[in-house]
Amino acid sequence: MTTQSRRPAVALLIETSNSYARGLLEGIISYVRAHDPWSIWLPEQRRGESPPEWLARWQGDGIIARIETAEIARAVARKRLPVVDVSAARPLSTVPWVETDDAAIARLAVEHLVERGFRRLAFVGEGQFNWSRYRQEAFVTECERVGVNCHVFQPPKKSTPEALKRWLGQLEKPVGLFACYDIKAQQVLDACRELDLAVPEQVAVLGVDNDPLLCNLCTPPLSSVVPDANRTGYLAAELLDRMLAGHPVPAQAHLLPPLGVETRHSTDILAIEDSDVAAALRIIRERARDGIDVSDVLRALPVSRRVFETKFRKLVGRTPHEEIVRVRLQRVQQLLRETDLSIAEIAPRVGFNHPEYLTVAFKRSFGITPSQFRREKK
Repeated sequence: MTTQSRRPAVALLIETSNSYARGLLEGIISYVRAHDPWSIWLPEQRRGESPPEWLARWQGDGIIARIETAEIARAVARKRLPVVDVSAARPLSTVPWVETDDAAIARLAVEHLVERGFRRLAFVGEGQFNWSRYRQEAFVTECERVGVNCHVFQPPKKSTPEALKRWLGQLEKPVGLFACYDIKAQQVLDACRELDLAVPEQVAVLGVDNDPLLCNLCTPPLSSVVPDANRTGYLAAELLDRMLAGHPVPAQAHLLPPLGVETRHSTDILAIEDSDVAAALRIIRERARDGIDVSDVLRALPVSRRVFETKFRKLVGRTPHEEIVRVRLQRVQQLLRETDLSIAEIAPRVGFNHPEYLTVAFKRSFGITPSQFRREKK
């Protein structure tokens, strides 16, 4: 801990415009609250923006920054203060660096998609960012290790949405696609919609950052790898506090693994080559809450009930009826977590004629009642 009599002044050159950066700030705030070490300066800052004018005149003690441009690197270096970098760009290699572990993120992405039966995977990145290149390299390496095919989008110098759409259209389906972050994943979903590609049945899409607003505004809602941004920010603050106390901190990388994957509809599927079963899964996902039954699904398929149910159970591991109930109950869980709707109000919204039926099905599947689930999750 610092031993100075006054509170050191620390500048945070971190944008607030995206979920990952806000997670970093929350981690730094957690450290400050726990140790009460600093007076904080946090300017309004966009990603990659020029350093604030006041920085040249600022008489502070330390800096935590997303150093992503040579201009910011020069401005920070001129201050000759203890600095911790929380960016992968590394234009200032003489300071400690705290970042998410991109290789671990890529491995988790491959594991998530392969677990869903995908044997063809793809990657879409942003070539100008180091973290995207690190994720791409690790993703390709992991695909080779587990023995699945991997395709990488190599955009032209002047990349356009049309180039992405052409590449997506040429991919053999079904394919599990990993985008370097949620914003790029949203662009992939938009392209899939314009190409009339079913997500997740033909293209399952996974992003990174787990920005809840962006992920839930996507159509369908986007699955995303969850980086440990909070812990990354906390560790950056801890390292800076050591430096302010006079302890040496080597200019090396401190990489933190992700927390897991938040699974939403964009990857909530098994990769199914059979067109009838894939179509049935799409119908169930889109209409299960409307109160459909297996007969409703069959009316859209050119196959007998016996053949359909045999294929479905073999490929999915559940009967069509069990899948309909599973999709409904997933929605029940979401409404229990995110709303204060009563069981009686939830039941008709998810296709149950009576709340009693919902309660029985919920307890049979999860071992607890909906009310118990709500108490545990809130």
